[in-house]
Amino acid sequence: MREPWVVGVLLAGLLLGACGDPASAPGDPAPAAPRASAPTEQRAPASPTSRPAKPRTAPRVLYLGDSLAVENQKVLGQELRRDLRARYTSAPYSGTTLCDYLEGTAERSLVPAADKAAALVRRLRPDVVVLQFWGNSWGYTPCMDGITHDKSPARYFTRYAADARRLTEQISAAGDGAGPRIVWVAQGPDPITPDRVRRVNALYAQRAAASGALVADAGRAVSPAGGRYTWTQYLPCTAFERARPGYCTQPLRGRTAVHRDDDYLHFCLAPTTSRPKPCPVPSPGILRIAREITKTVRQSAR
Repeated sequence: MREPWVVGVLLAGLLLGACGDPASAPGDPAPAAPRASAPTEQRAPASPTSRPAKPRTAPRVLYLGDSLAVENQKVLGQELRRDLRARYTSAPYSGTTLCDYLEGTAERSLVPAADKAAALVRRLRPDVVVLQFWGNSWGYTPCMDGITHDKSPARYFTRYAADARRLTEQISAAGDGAGPRIVWVAQGPDPITPDRVRRVNALYAQRAAASGALVADAGRAVSPAGGRYTWTQYLPCTAFERARPGYCTQPLRGRTAVHRDDDYLHFCLAPTTSRPKPCPVPSPGILRIAREITKTVRQSAR
């Protein structure tokens, strides 16, 4: 069982460079500049009754992040609209990390000035901003100033914590002190550097505690029971997945795939592409992540 896994990890490294993922191996040629789906706003359908919706039941949600958010964005929008009738805008960019969304980094960033977090908050006035970042550990984006986890873990975590604080402050200032509520998305297991993700998630929790934000532990939804930071390709099918075609990928074995054989990081079960896009096929890992985020956004609206 271990030999196929090792081959899978090696193949994953090749594919991740193609999609501009933050885990691209050091020394790989830089891929073409990543594209984001232009910020798209999706409104909830009109209510079938004449009664006005309560403001708290229809939050305005802004979703920002890296390639994981790019692949998740369509499913998350569907879940938020179905459960909360949310007005939803997504503006993720593949390969990014926190500093890419900071204002003042446009010339050294993969995110244009108009799509910085604070700029979008001023323009869209969201009630909730969801931030999903794996954690750029290879310094793929210029705004990391070459700081990488493999060369200097201490500098990496210090810089990541500082960027998380600055991003929180810029979002809060853009909301004129009236919000929005931030939801940090805790990431799933990393089989290559498991302690890195554990510490990144701890930084998110610390920042949330310090600023009144929330944490959506979506990573737990794609981890085995009793092994929050144990990577696995397969998980037992849930009743929810069994009831939906394509979501329990191995029903006779009672399990479903959350990763492809050749990609340990992403959760889309379609092959990665050079132009990142929302996942086009049913993918249990993405649905589990989206449902956990939606649950936390619902909590923030209470």
